[in-house]
Amino acid sequence: MGAFALPPALRPGDRVRIIAPSSPFDRTLFFRGVGWLAERYQVEIAPHALCRRGFLAGSDAERLLDLNDALASTEVRAIVAARGGYGATRICHRAAWAALARAPKWLVGFSDITLLHLEVQSVGLCSLHGENAAGLGRGDADARTRWLSALEQPEQARVLEGRQALANGVAEGPLVGGNLTMLFTAQASGRLHLPLGSILALEDVTESSYRIDRMLSALLVSGALDGVAGVALGDFTDCSPGPHRVPVEAVLAERLAELKVPVSAGFEFGHGRHNEPLPLGRRVRLNATLNTLEIPAS
Repeated sequence: MGAFALPPALRPGDRVRIIAPSSPFDRTLFFRGVGWLAERYQVEIAPHALCRRGFLAGSDAERLLDLNDALASTEVRAIVAARGGYGATRICHRAAWAALARAPKWLVGFSDITLLHLEVQSVGLCSLHGENAAGLGRGDADARTRWLSALEQPEQARVLEGRQALANGVAEGPLVGGNLTMLFTAQASGRLHLPLGSILALEDVTESSYRIDRMLSALLVSGALDGVAGVALGDFTDCSPGPHRVPVEAVLAERLAELKVPVSAGFEFGHGRHNEPLPLGRRVRLNATLNTLEIPAS
């Protein structure tokens, strides 16, 4: 299968909408991130983005309204999540994703935002697995530069380097995936439809090794991963070996071996210190023997 369509490249002065489809966030980091974005773009904060209802950034109705308004806007050129956390499961299946196909724009975020990326792919578009607005507020100049480059020069070739081959080989296909827990959740809700021949990116945070095993096993048994051509593993941050002292690396290697496809680990994306932007939907080449993920020029 070929890659998905690239939204127009973001340009200085473009309109960027910040939404909060999941959890509340650290407001200091959020406003630092927004302030930095505002130096380059016309930044709009969605009307309900600063709301809060328990562990959610506002009610389902408020968060869905902000998401739908951003998707339908013909003036907004990028939608950036305030943060991940939890909450997208409750609304993403009800959003008007067809509106995004009529007015293509970038959707940016990671973690819980993985669920939104899956919906973007359902209408044939690419999106960016990358820092949320609050993450940009940490002030990492290198991370900010890479974030800008991924959105303003999305057609540019890039090569990501991993650290360890778990299964040698080479595979090509559209890049999909994100947070393992969210992919597991999407499969449970019937919203996970990975394209045939795809390269699956996986990362997670604060999950013990037996829970990683449980999620991967369920995805394998369900057949959700049957069409995957290769796997690129990012950071599994603070994922403990649990009481039985089984390292998460061992679980990943053992479970993913069932796919009999190239698997490379140690790419710097996810919840670790470096969150390399991933253009989901782009056709990529995974060389697990050399531990590289090549994003060719488009």
